[in-house]
Amino acid sequence: MNPQPKSFSAKPAEARNERTWWVIDAEGKPLGRLASRIATVLRGKNKPTFTPHVDTGDFVIVVNAKKVLLTGRKLQQKNYVRHSGEPGGFRSESYGHLLERKPELPIQKAVKGMLPKNVLGRELLTKLKVYAGPDHPHAAQKPQPLSYS
Repeated sequence: MNPQPKSFSAKPAEARNERTWWVIDAEGKPLGRLASRIATVLRGKNKPTFTPHVDTGDFVIVVNAKKVLLTGRKLQQKNYVRHSGEPGGFRSESYGHLLERKPELPIQKAVKGMLPKNVLGRELLTKLKVYAGPDHPHAAQKPQPLSYS
């Protein structure tokens, strides 16, 4: 009788040693497709060592966030909403206005929505670095370009 091979489960200490840095240019890329690719890399689902309850993902740097693409009329029609909890505290802002005011926020919010809603998801989000322009301060980490496919 041939025994089956044991399944692999990554340990948190092992996963931290194998992190790489990726950089992706958001210019002209659709927001949702970009966010799903980023969430996959942050979570570590692109690696054979993926373990659902352990952070096995890599760091992702996004540049040119202000040039991200939204199809159709979403610049005017898509709204980001928030509520302060007070009566009359509802605030709504169009994507176009938010992109002018704080261009990093739409990508962060889109990726956050694709990550787990628990402590692990909040930990994964700290590995995402988003910048409005083409420059970033992480050259010392030697980031590699992330293929968009």
